[in-house]
Amino acid sequence: MSYFVLKFRHPIATIILTADCKRKLKGEINMKFNFDKIIDRTNNFSAKWSEMNKNFGTNNLLPMWVADMDFLTAPCVMEALKDRLEQGIFGYTTIPSSYNESIVNWLDNRFSWKINQEWLMFSPAVITSISLLIQNLTQKNDKIMIQEPVYSPFHNIVESNERSLVISPLVKLDDGSYVMDYEDIESKIKDVKVFILCNPHNPVGRGWTREELTRLGEICLKHNVLIISDEIHSDIILKNHKHTPFASISKEFRENTITCMAPTKTFNLAGLQSSFLVISNPYYYEVMDKAFSILDIKRNNAFSLVATEAAYNYGEDWLYELIKYIEDNVDFAIDYIKNHMPQLKVKKPEGTYLLWVDFSNLNVDKEDLKNALINKGRIALNDGSSFGIGGDGYYRINLACPRSMVLEGLKRIEFAIKSL
Repeated sequence: MSYFVLKFRHPIATIILTADCKRKLKGEINMKFNFDKIIDRTNNFSAKWSEMNKNFGTNNLLPMWVADMDFLTAPCVMEALKDRLEQGIFGYTTIPSSYNESIVNWLDNRFSWKINQEWLMFSPAVITSISLLIQNLTQKNDKIMIQEPVYSPFHNIVESNERSLVISPLVKLDDGSYVMDYEDIESKIKDVKVFILCNPHNPVGRGWTREELTRLGEICLKHNVLIISDEIHSDIILKNHKHTPFASISKEFRENTITCMAPTKTFNLAGLQSSFLVISNPYYYEVMDKAFSILDIKRNNAFSLVATEAAYNYGEDWLYELIKYIEDNVDFAIDYIKNHMPQLKVKKPEGTYLLWVDFSNLNVDKEDLKNALINKGRIALNDGSSFGIGGDGYYRINLACPRSMVLEGLKRIEFAIKSL
């Protein structure tokens, strides 16, 4: 059997892969991406499939809630993981320079964002990072601003860390899209220490424009407010839209921003726990490096290391096909809703694989609707109220699954509505 060496710049970190694995990673062996394939996850130790009973009282539902995908990850990732497994030794890891190079190149190729390797910091998860940032860069009772409706852990980690939550609600326009309320932000931002931005926004699906982000950034600079930008969904952007990393807009913004990103949403790797921070400000970098050192969580595990690098070096073709499939799912779902459930209102998202659907025109009791979805439709969706102000009457639907599952989920929602 022939071997080749993937030569990382760090000589101790050399990883040996088979020549067959090398060919597959480089795409020399043709691989088809079958997103229609149904994957049985009942023995997958999946929170999405096996923890519904904690939130809905039963696991006998179709899960379209937790934001991971029901697709196999990219073949290049699986090949790299198989090859790493066959090495048979899983000792403490060291991060080779090629790992950081893969991230640097990915951000440059996708977003024209040029960063230095020295700005990168490993973290096991984005929410872990945000919580540690709050703990180490603010004091008890300091004010932290978020924009609701938004991913519920934002709210929870601020209050769990005994900080004061300041909410600037997003404004919903007549066409169903959302915008920032800059006047409201300006009126509430006095004494705020940190602004947590969701870009792209979960759950409303906005991909904030450069102009929108610039106006927000100028307000934060004016009032000396640090930006923590959660950009975990940045790779899942639909047609005619683009992702603008907040810190890429100007040097001033970059020095006042800590960006949280990960390959986990993009390549369905959440269980491997791999994310990273981009911190160009030396002071913030030093503080967070110390915080991660104290907890001894500065190392990848043996599998997240190779999965991340393989994904960023070889996964772009798979991601291109994935996004096309997800957009087709989005269009299919919106069309089905318009034709079969016209009482529901939905605006096509600009990013993420999540659909934010307004059920309020049904004019039914929220508990009756919730019970109908669970007990009649047998489907698990995220209740919009969990996302805070502006979420009542909405449900979030995860469309990152085979088309047949999307159709089944929509039929179940329709059946539940008709039962009311």
